[in-house]
Amino acid sequence: MKYLFLTLVLLTGITACNNDDDKAAQDPVNLLPAATQTGENTFGCLLDGEVFLPSGGINPLDCVYQYVDGGYYLGLQGNKRNSDGDLVGISIGTNELQIFQNETYQLLENRSGNALAIYSFYSNSINNYYTSQTHTGELTITKLDTENQIVSGTFWFDVQDNQGVVHQIREGRFDMQYTK
Repeated sequence: MKYLFLTLVLLTGITACNNDDDKAAQDPVNLLPAATQTGENTFGCLLDGEVFLPSGGINPLDCVYQYVDGGYYLGLQGNKRNSDGDLVGISIGTNELQIFQNETYQLLENRSGNALAIYSFYSNSINNYYTSQTHTGELTITKLDTENQIVSGTFWFDVQDNQGVVHQIREGRFDMQYTK
């Protein structure tokens, strides 16, 4: 009787287990930095489903927001080397466009009054792929603290490379101290 009871307890325990924790650990979004708003100097996204976190090299992470010649410019970039040693970059910016907290901006082509995004790949040559009217995205500014020079937000976008492959950048988030 004691063995039957012990067997039932073990079977109940085993069947009550689930693998939700395993699924959460496998989700690449869980490997991205938290979406904070305190100037932690973090940046991350999924590039074609793979985790992209800036690392190594010269200036892997940079953010500038400034007023120049009558217009506001935001420049945010993250860079890293891939497994082949090529430099890969994700950039978000504005061209003569002032940003505001709690506003969402369409990421379009690089022209005055627009927000834009760039996927860069540096191998034997420089390859920059920009958002456009066809391949767009969104940038949401969740915090803009001009006194402490902090900008935080989320983003996603698509770009098409020279071979016609559409690259998807998803779940982007950043929390940066910017320079003027």
